[in-house]
Amino acid sequence: MVTGVLPLALEEATKTIQSFLLTGKEYVCVMTLHEDVDENRLRNTIDEFVGDIYQKPPVRAAVKREVRKRRIYSISDVEVQGRQVLFRASCQAGTYIRKLAYDMGEVLEVGAHMRELRRVRAGAFNEDESFTLYDVLKLSQAGPEEREDLTRRIVRPMETAFEFVPKITIRDSAVSAICHGADLAVPGVVRLGDGIRQSGSIAIFTLKGELVALSRALMSSEQIMKEERGLAAKTVRVVMPVDTYPRMWRTKTSRVEVAPPS
Repeated sequence: MVTGVLPLALEEATKTIQSFLLTGKEYVCVMTLHEDVDENRLRNTIDEFVGDIYQKPPVRAAVKREVRKRRIYSISDVEVQGRQVLFRASCQAGTYIRKLAYDMGEVLEVGAHMRELRRVRAGAFNEDESFTLYDVLKLSQAGPEEREDLTRRIVRPMETAFEFVPKITIRDSAVSAICHGADLAVPGVVRLGDGIRQSGSIAIFTLKGELVALSRALMSSEQIMKEERGLAAKTVRVVMPVDTYPRMWRTKTSRVEVAPPS
């Protein structure tokens, strides 16, 4: 009863899975009401679930069953036919749509369950740009000339997965230090995106748009722009091989620091 977009990672890109799966998702759901409900009341109840909600994962879930807060960004395209209700929900990662349908039924006092679900977007990947397993099968059976073209269409650079993840672009002189596990100092920052929050997840990129590492912000966007020294981000997971860029950093005692630009 569940279909739709499922991003898959290959080789070094597997290091990035957890980060880009934290980005939002969008679903189309068919919900079945257990009793008849006035349509105006139904639509008003659905609207009440937009915003921050509290959910306890269902019994059959891959995570610990404890109450947690999730955000529903929007619920749109609502269509009602008898007890069948179709809607499109855009939500924060980790939101259970089948639990959302159940909770709607509880508020309506008639009960409800998820009948069908289709994920139409996962982070930067949407249904229109996705490929089926039959396409992958075709790729595996293709000749050399056709295989290269199909591979370029189906297998995309891992950097495309971070369209909605806050980013910091760094100097070439800082890349090697980050690849060796150093934390990012403010002098190494060239450009940064909006929405960087202290303690939030960010992606570190080179000037050429290559993913270097996944990090945790130690300052907000505004703080990084104001400060001249200090650490801007703590390196969590290095993705780029260490020898991709030449070493242009120096060490002081046991701590690795990015040298300021000359």
